[in-house]
Amino acid sequence: MPPPSRTLGVVLFPRFELLDVFGPLEMLGYVENLRITLVAESAGPVASTQGPRAVAEHALAEAPRFDVLLVPGGLGTRKEVDNAPLVDWIAARSAAAELVTTVCTGAALLARTGLLDGRRATTNKRAFAWVEEQGPRVEWVKHARWVEDGKFVTSSGVSAGIDMTLAVIERLYGTPVAEEIANRTEYERHRDPDWDPWAV
Repeated sequence: MPPPSRTLGVVLFPRFELLDVFGPLEMLGYVENLRITLVAESAGPVASTQGPRAVAEHALAEAPRFDVLLVPGGLGTRKEVDNAPLVDWIAARSAAAELVTTVCTGAALLARTGLLDGRRATTNKRAFAWVEEQGPRVEWVKHARWVEDGKFVTSSGVSAGIDMTLAVIERLYGTPVAEEIANRTEYERHRDPDWDPWAV
């Protein structure tokens, strides 16, 4: 029996981190009955930190309902934390979603919504102090590859998003599906969320 149909929304903004988006999407793209949609303030191409652009299918105001939300990090988060329409949109869509995920400094954007207040979360270790400032009421966990607290799943820097995503796939679709995707992509998966040599 096929898994239930879900829609994943990925938030883009100028200077997003490429691997924060496409590392998770490489894994999620193998999940049956999961529709992936890229969104941004305006539909069209959005430049990454590294330069290449990704195309947003929908403007935020016109985006469909999402079951799962992915908020990446990148140098652009330093500006976007003060982008009230974007933060408000993330807040509203996160409240309605089944699961909300962030990679790297994407946790700063989610923290600005207030939805992480009183919850455990993590982020990129090189930017940890700055992200902490964006959510002083969040219980920030420095030593973690990723952290799950209810429907909120946050990961450490860049490549950690891939391990987090496989954990999310396992949570939603089961261990065999996550293992098959890791094997298909020849990815050596870290299964321990507390494995984090970069926090030392």
